[in-house]
Order: sequence, then C-alpha cells, then structure tokens
Amino acid sequence: MTKQQLLEQIKIKQSFLCVGLDTDLNKIPKFLLDFDDPIFEFNKRIIDATKDLCVAYKPNIAFYECHGSKGWDSLKKTIDYIPSDIFTIADAKRGDIGNTSSYYAKTFFEYLNFDSVTVAPYMGEDSVTPFLEFEDKWVILLALTSNKGALDFQMTTDQNGERLFEKVIKQSAKWGSPENLMYVVGATRAEGIGEVREIAPNNFFLVPGVGAQGGSLEDVAKYGWNDDCGLLVNSSRGIIYAGDGENFTEDVKSASQSLQNQMKTILINKFN
Repeated sequence: MTKQQLLEQIKIKQSFLCVGLDTDLNKIPKFLLDFDDPIFEFNKRIIDATKDLCVAYKPNIAFYECHGSKGWDSLKKTIDYIPSDIFTIADAKRGDIGNTSSYYAKTFFEYLNFDSVTVAPYMGEDSVTPFLEFEDKWVILLALTSNKGALDFQMTTDQNGERLFEKVIKQSAKWGSPENLMYVVGATRAEGIGEVREIAPNNFFLVPGVGAQGGSLEDVAKYGWNDDCGLLVNSSRGIIYAGDGENFTEDVKSASQSLQNQMKTILINKFN
C-alpha cells in the first residue's frame, strides 16, 4: 500500500485507528474454543465488527507462532480475510544480519502479503535495508517505546548529550523515506512523541498504548500530528476484549466506534 492510498483511507473513514489482533486463547470468549480454528474465528468476527472503523490491523506475531504450524495457518487466514484496502502490520520486531533479514522480509511481504513489518534497529543499516527493497511495502522501525526497559538504552546519552533514540531516527532516515519508513512511538510518553516529530516531521508514526495502557489520544494528536495526519494509533486489548459471550462483537464495535468518533473530531479540526 502506498502512502497516498493510506491517506485516502484515513480521510474516507475519518479514522486513523489500528486494531491490534493480539489473540490470546485464554482471553477470547469460551464458546469460540469449540471451533476448529478459534483464533481465526475470533479474528474474523473482530474484523467484521471493526473494518468500517479502522484503517489498519496489527497482528502481534508472537500470539500466533507460539501455536506452531496451526498458529501460522491462523495468521495466514486472518491476513487473507482482511479487506485489501486496509493496511496490515506484522508486529514481528525482526532484525538480523542482511541475508537473514531478506528471508524475514520474504516471509512477511511475499508469503503472508503484509503491507508492513516492525523492525528492531539495533543491528544497524544492513539489518533494516532488506525490508526496504520491496515496492509499496513499509518498515516500521522501533524508535521510542513506552515499556519500562526503554530507559535502559533508548534514553541514554552520548558525550554530546544526544539520546540513543534520537541517533537511531536521524541515522535510519537516510535508509528510507516517508514513503516507506514509519516509526513506533509509545503513547504513554506524550512529550516524547513531540520530540520524535521534530526529528522526523514527515514520517508516519505507529503509536501503541492508547486505551488499556493509559495513553491519551488527545495528547498523541497534540504532539504527533503532521500535515498528512502522520499517525496510526493502535488499540489492542481495549477493543478486542471489550466484550465476552456470544454477542461480544457488539461491545467490540462500540469500543471501536468510540475511538473513531474521537478521531473524526480531531481530523475535522486539523484538516479544516
């Protein structure tokens, strides 16, 4: 998917919502466990309930590969079921030496046909650029995350006072462009979103942490907005586990609608 196609969907749906498909068999409604493929059945119902309200889906690959070949089958069926005009993100956080990264890229871009994949930058340019060689595909690079351990490395400074996350963004910007490179920026560090935006004014940000993790949508828009919106805001648990029982999708749709309504207001105010 191109940047222009993504922007068109944001404007059509008045939404920059990404739904995280972190499907946990211990948390889905119990009646779904009677199906041959409960993971796919759950995802299918989530997609049916939210596809008109979101512009992206983000399966966290760990929730699938832990089930072996059956999990990969569930993931493939899920991706094939998602409408083609919705952006798909493989939340895989891959990153290895160049030839290994090339095969990771083939897995997610060719076999599974994702539009994008999250990539860890620690091993540097040759671990990232293989993912950038695919036309109309995206790298979403880990930049400033909101987990406690982010303080261990990302916020450390060099002798010039430059923090590691700043160095990562400045250096990686040379490898790709705003047409194929996004950054992960956690919602629970609102001011940090603004700092990343100063360094990367034209890139899209994937922003997790809104909803169950306590991030504020208003703060994300305040600090992270650019002329093209520039935001994909993810909610996982706050949407997919909003309800239980056989009618759980009603609560799922309601939770999605609530976020989309807030996004619609932001988009109207920002674009007008």
